[in-house]
Amino acid sequence: MTGSPRWLDDEQQKVWQDLLTVVIALPTLLDRQLERDAGISNFEYSVLARLSMTDALTMRLSELAEDCNCTLPRLSKVMVRFERRDWVTRYPDPDNGRYTLATLTEAGLRKVVDSAPGHVERVRELVFDPLSGAQQRHLGAGLARLAATVRDQLGDR
Repeated sequence: MTGSPRWLDDEQQKVWQDLLTVVIALPTLLDRQLERDAGISNFEYSVLARLSMTDALTMRLSELAEDCNCTLPRLSKVMVRFERRDWVTRYPDPDNGRYTLATLTEAGLRKVVDSAPGHVERVRELVFDPLSGAQQRHLGAGLARLAATVRDQLGDR
C-alpha cells in the first residue's frame, strides 16, 4: 500500500459500524434461538440445511466446508457429533476415494425440518421485517456484490 490511507468519510463510517453490528451480533442472536429451541448452533443448522438442499442429501465434505465457509477440521468435528446423533453418515466417495461424502440421514432431515420454522421466523424478525420490499431488494443487490468481492478474495488465498 502506497500513499496516504483512503479514510472513510462520515457516512461510510456509519455504514461500516452498522455492518459490523450486524455481522457480529446476528450470528449470536441466531445461535440463541436455535440453541434454545433446537439444541444446535446456527453453524450446525447451516450444515444440516445445506445438506438438506442437495438432491441426494449428500455432499463432499470439502464442498460443504467451502459452502459453510469453514475449515475441514471444524466441519469434521461437527460431523463426528452428527454421526453420534445419527444425523449424517460419512463414507468415501465412490467416484474418487480421496474425497469423503456426507449424507443426511432420515433423523438428520427430521432435525433440520423441525428446526427450520423457528429459525426462519427469527431470520424474518431480524432481517426482513424491519425493511420494506424495496429496501430488501436493495440490500440483496448490495450484499450480492459484497459477497462476490469477498468470495473472490477468499479464492486468492
